[in-house]
Amino acid sequence: MSWKTGYRSIYYDGAPEPADPDLTPATTALLVIDVQNTYLVRPERATLSLDEQRRYDAWTPFHDRMHNRVLPRTQHLLQVFRQAGIECIFARIACHTKDGRDRSLSQKLPGWNNLLLPKDEQPSQLVPELQPISDEIVVTKTTDSALTGTNLRLILTNLGIKTVVCCGIFTDQCVSSTVRSLADESFSVIVVEDCCAAGSDALHHKELEVINMIYCHVMTSAELEALMRSA
Repeated sequence: MSWKTGYRSIYYDGAPEPADPDLTPATTALLVIDVQNTYLVRPERATLSLDEQRRYDAWTPFHDRMHNRVLPRTQHLLQVFRQAGIECIFARIACHTKDGRDRSLSQKLPGWNNLLLPKDEQPSQLVPELQPISDEIVVTKTTDSALTGTNLRLILTNLGIKTVVCCGIFTDQCVSSTVRSLADESFSVIVVEDCCAAGSDALHHKELEVINMIYCHVMTSAELEALMRSA
C-alpha cells in the first residue's frame, strides 16, 4: 500500500488518489517539532516504585521507536534536505518565564501535559542528534501549535514556503496541532510517518488516519525521498 491509499479514514474511503505534492526546493521546508531532551530522559527503572515501573514500561515502546527509528531517520532526512538546499526549521515547546506563567492554558492544566520548561534550561533544549546548523531557524512556542504559538507563519510566508514537511513528537498532540494550523493557513503539508511518534503506536496510527487527506498527506521517509528524486 502506498501513501496515496494508506491511512484512509471513513471520510476518504473511495476518494481519488491525490496528486504528487510540489516539492520545489525553493518553496519547501522541513519542520522538526519538539524533539527535546525532556521527552527522552529516563530514570533508572530500579529506583522507581511498582506503579512508576508500570508507567515506565508503558513508555518503553515510545523510547524504542524514538531511538531506533525516529531519530536516525530524521537525521537522515535533515541531511537530504540540507543537501537539496531546502529550509530546515525547528520548533520546541518552552516558556519564556521561570515559573511558566506565559504558557497557554492547555500547558498549565494538571496532568502529563503540565511541563515546566524554561527556555534556557537543559530539559527544553533540542536533543543532540537533531541540532540546527548554520542559520537554521528555531522557534520557541508556548502552545501545542508551532504556528499559533510563534511567528512561524510570518517566517514561512517571508521565505516563500508553500509546502511544509513535518516530523517530530507527539503525533497526536503538537504535530497534529501544527499540521491543522498549517492547513488552515493554506500551506500544503506532508507528515513523515516514520519520523513521528506518539505515546503509543495505537495513538500514532489513529491520529495519522484522522489528519491524512484533509489536513496533510502521510507518507514514509522512503516515499518522500523517492518523490524528491523524481521531482
